[in-house]
Amino acid sequence: MNSAPPDPLIGRTLDERYIVRSRIARGGMATVYLGNDLRLQRRVAIKVMHHHLIEDDNFTRRFEQEARSAAVLSHANLVGVYDQGIDGGLPYLVMEYLPGITLRELLKQQRQLTSEQALEIAEAVLTGLAAAHAADIVHRDVKPENVLLADDGRIKIGDFGLARAVSANTASGQALLGTIAYLSPELVTRGVADARSDIYAFGIMLFEMLTGQQPFTGERAMQIAYQHANSFVPAPSTVNPEVGPDLDQFVLWCTRREAEGRPRDAGEALEAIRAIRHGAALGSTRVLPMSGTISTVTPATSVLSDLDRTALAQGPAAAPSAADSTPGPSSAVERARRSGARRARRGRFVAVVLVFLVALAGGAGFWWGQGPGSLVTVPELTGQDPDAAAAALEDLTLLVTRGECSSLTVAAGLVAGSTPEAGSRVERESDIELCVSTGPRLLPVPPLNGLNVEEAKDEIARAGFVFGEVTDRVFGQGALDTVYLATDGEGTGLGDTYPEQGRIDLIISAGPLPTIEEGSTVEAATQLLKDAGLKVRKALNTKEYSETVPKGAVIGMADAGKTLKVGSKVGLVISRGPELFKVPDVRGLTLPQAIDELRAAGFDPWHNRPGVLDSLFGEVTATGTDPAAGERLRAGTRVQIKFSITVVG
Repeated sequence: MNSAPPDPLIGRTLDERYIVRSRIARGGMATVYLGNDLRLQRRVAIKVMHHHLIEDDNFTRRFEQEARSAAVLSHANLVGVYDQGIDGGLPYLVMEYLPGITLRELLKQQRQLTSEQALEIAEAVLTGLAAAHAADIVHRDVKPENVLLADDGRIKIGDFGLARAVSANTASGQALLGTIAYLSPELVTRGVADARSDIYAFGIMLFEMLTGQQPFTGERAMQIAYQHANSFVPAPSTVNPEVGPDLDQFVLWCTRREAEGRPRDAGEALEAIRAIRHGAALGSTRVLPMSGTISTVTPATSVLSDLDRTALAQGPAAAPSAADSTPGPSSAVERARRSGARRARRGRFVAVVLVFLVALAGGAGFWWGQGPGSLVTVPELTGQDPDAAAAALEDLTLLVTRGECSSLTVAAGLVAGSTPEAGSRVERESDIELCVSTGPRLLPVPPLNGLNVEEAKDEIARAGFVFGEVTDRVFGQGALDTVYLATDGEGTGLGDTYPEQGRIDLIISAGPLPTIEEGSTVEAATQLLKDAGLKVRKALNTKEYSETVPKGAVIGMADAGKTLKVGSKVGLVISRGPELFKVPDVRGLTLPQAIDELRAAGFDPWHNRPGVLDSLFGEVTATGTDPAAGERLRAGTRVQIKFSITVVG
C-alpha cells in the first residue's frame, strides 16, 4: 500500500496558539485542517492558504476578504470566523468546527431529497443568506459544497471567499470565479452581482435538491454559461413529478433570467419558503404568484384542543369514553385475570423480539456477505493529492490505477475525479482509476493578426478561449484598428497553443504615425501629434543643424524610429539652422599650405595669382583671407587667399 507524503503543517502550532491536528479538506485556494485552540481549549477549523498562492495578490485579497466578510456576520446559520493571522508567511483563518458533511455529499448519497428535506435545508440557507444580505454582503458562491450539515442537525453556510459588499457589484476582466453551474445570467453576461444573484444560485441549488440534477449541463463551461444567459430553468416537477406546484413556482421565481423578476433578497425569499412549509403542514395547495411578490398564508383557525388532535391522530381507540372513566372491578378473581393477561402479553413480546433478533442476524450476514453491505462507496477525491487519494481508496480495499485528464477547475497535479465516479457503490477489490489533472487542455491559437476586433473576438470564442480586453494601440503596425498582437493576461505574446478558456488580450494598430512636414512650427507639430494620441514633452526635444530648415522650425519627430503606442511620450527635432565653421588663420603659410588648411576646414579656397609666375618671382606666402580669419561661415563657402611674393636673389 502506498503511503501519502506527510503534511508539514500537521503537528505545527500557529502563532503559539492553534495546533494543527489533521487535514479535513483541500480546495482550490486553501486547505482546511482540524486543530485545537490552546488558549480556549476548543476544537477549531483552520483554513491555510496554499503556499504557491501566497505571492498572488489577488488570492491574498480574496482570502482577507473572506475574513472581513465573515467578521461582520454573526448568525446561527453562518459558519463563524474566530481569528485571522499570518504565521511563517502563511495566511490562515480560524473558524468554527462543524463535524458533519456538506450538502454535496448528501446529494451524492441520496441523489435527490424529499420535499420536506429540501424545504428544511432551504429555510436554513435562506435564513443565513438573509443575515448576510441585511449586512450588505453578497455571498457570490452559493452551491451545495458551501452548505454544511452538522452531525447535531445544524445547517450553516460557509466559504465567504468570494463575498463582497453590495455596492461593489462589478467584476474584473478576469475569468468568472464562482462555480459555473450556479452563476446568475447577469454574472455571466455582465460580471455584476447583487443579492438577487445569490437568490438565483440558491434557486438552482434547490432545483438540484428536488430533482437530483442541475438544470443546465454541458461538456464545456461556456456551454453551461450560455444556457444560464439564454435559457429558462424548467419546473422541478418536469423531472420529479412528486414536486408540488408551490415549490415549482418558487423555484421558477428565484431563477428568473431577469434579476428584477426574482425576490429582492434572501429575506423576501425566506418569507415565501416559510409560507410554503406552513402550507404543506396544513395540506395547502396554495399557488405562488410569479410577479415577483408573494402573499403570506394565514393558517386556518383551529378549534381543536391538543388532546383532541392527539386523539384524532391515534384513532378512535385513543378517544376517552364513559366506560374508561368508570373504576374497574377490584375482586381477587378479576385481579388474577388481569395479571395472567399481562404475563401472556409479555411472553408474546419476548417471542416477537427473539424472532426479530434472529431475522436481524440472518439479514446482517446476508448484507455483509453477499448483499449491499459488501459494497463500498467511492469517496469524493477531487482536489486531493494523488498519493493521499490513493491511500484513501486502498484503505477501502479498492485497487488504484492512475491516468491523466485535463481540467478547467482543478490545478495540475491534483485529482480531478475518478472512474467510477464519487458516490458509486462498487465491490471490494474493484479497480478505481484516479484522473490526475494536467490543467486546462492546450488548444491551438487561431491566427488573429490583421483581423478587426469583432472578428478577433469571434475567433477567440470559437477556438475555446475567453476575450479579455484591448490593452494597447500601437502605431505603424498594420491597418487602423486591426490586431497587431495577441497576448496573455500578463502581456506576453502567445505561442502556437494556449490553455483552454484562457484569457486573450489584444494589441491593435493605431494606424501609421502622423507625418510632420519639415519647417512646421513647434506649435503646429505638437498639435498634430496630440490629435493622434501622443504626448509631446519638451524634455525629449532635440536640436540638429539643417541646411534646409530654418532655425527654430521642426525637422521631424525625435522617436520616429521606435514602436510607439497611443499615449507614448515623444519629442521633436528642432532645427539649429545651417552649421557654421570658423575660417582658419593661414597667415605665414605658403600658398599650397593655405589652400590645404582652408579645404580641411570645409571651405572652397581660391586666389588670383597664376601659378606659373611663382617660380619666376620667388616664394608666395599667404597674408590673410577674405572673409577674414575667425569669421563663421557655412561649409563650402568660397574663401579668397591673400598673398605676397618674396623675391629670391
